[in-house]
Amino acid sequence: MLELLVVIILGILLGIICGIIPGLHPNAVSVILISLSPLLLNYLSPVALAALIVTVAVSNSIIDALPSIYLGAPDADSNAMNVLPGHKMLLEGKGHEAIVLTVTGSLLGLLFAIVAIPPLVILLKSGYPIIRSYLAFIIIGVMVFLILREKNKLWALIIFLLSGVLGIATINAQIKEPLFPLFSGLFGISTLILGLKNKVKIPKQAHEEIKIKKRNVFKAVLTSLISGSIVSMLPGLGSAQGAILGSSIVKEKDSKNFLIMVGGISTVDFIISFVSIYTLDKARNGSIVAISKILESFTINNLILFIAIALIVGGVSAIITIKLSKVSSEYIPKINYQVLSIIIILGITTAVGIISGLIGLLVLITAISLGMLPDLKETGKSHLMGSLILPVILYFLL
Repeated sequence: MLELLVVIILGILLGIICGIIPGLHPNAVSVILISLSPLLLNYLSPVALAALIVTVAVSNSIIDALPSIYLGAPDADSNAMNVLPGHKMLLEGKGHEAIVLTVTGSLLGLLFAIVAIPPLVILLKSGYPIIRSYLAFIIIGVMVFLILREKNKLWALIIFLLSGVLGIATINAQIKEPLFPLFSGLFGISTLILGLKNKVKIPKQAHEEIKIKKRNVFKAVLTSLISGSIVSMLPGLGSAQGAILGSSIVKEKDSKNFLIMVGGISTVDFIISFVSIYTLDKARNGSIVAISKILESFTINNLILFIAIALIVGGVSAIITIKLSKVSSEYIPKINYQVLSIIIILGITTAVGIISGLIGLLVLITAISLGMLPDLKETGKSHLMGSLILPVILYFLL
């Protein structure tokens, strides 16, 4: 128990670091921990090391709402959809409210997903074998739906295909952490550069009481559970696509409800990843892949332990995030946003150069250019996830 307690504390600290620094993904931490595992396993049991990775991932999935909303620099998958409504609320002086709504969705999504684990196990066991042979066509159908709902359909298709080609080239390139420069460019630096161009000025932030109907909260979280469950069975699709599907199904246009739904999907997707590896022996994200390499098998005891850890870490991380948000909302209007953005851009670029080398920098530059297209052509940034979805489609077809 003492070992797990130490691991949880350390994992939350690492999750905070990953969460508040744009472009630093918990998958990168997982890779580092795997590379150091021969050394770490001299001091930690395999289960404790796996618990550390779980803690980092859960903590990060909640805390990364901070840079997503306050800086407009989202993680590629979990908070890409937060930028538009969340950043809009920030510019209205309601940044802290946006954080609270997102964190509320994350925490309730975590609870709903845990309660739904038994039916999800049955769903995956019975449903996945049926659709496995048709996965490529189902994913294509989903992407066609997402593209057709755009006003500028041609550019949405072009952006999806271009990002897919870039994704294929990057994944096959001989570089370390290929997704780091890819996602940092597509979703992080590109947004920050556009912010520089628009000369964003953050107004004074208000701390008013949040007014939202309990019925709307329940609907948003339930939608996140359903849409998160759907995309969990479709490789390549993630929280961004789940958010769009969910909002399309329930025709959700209210920013507050939408932020709750996006927050819920981020944690629902991670919990379902546990169910997926336990039921299907298939890893759904980088953190789960790392866990599968550490543990010889994923048992029911592992599932119960990691779910318990997720509950504890989720609650603690929610409190920390709201506390940090209050502090951030006080200081963000006083900070020179342009200078801060430039520092972050230079920091991520330097990290890419150190980790992924010259080819990584080339990928980063290309991804930045492509990442600005959706804003310039007024289409959804979620189509940039073609960088992962197109390779998955080709994998199943070829």
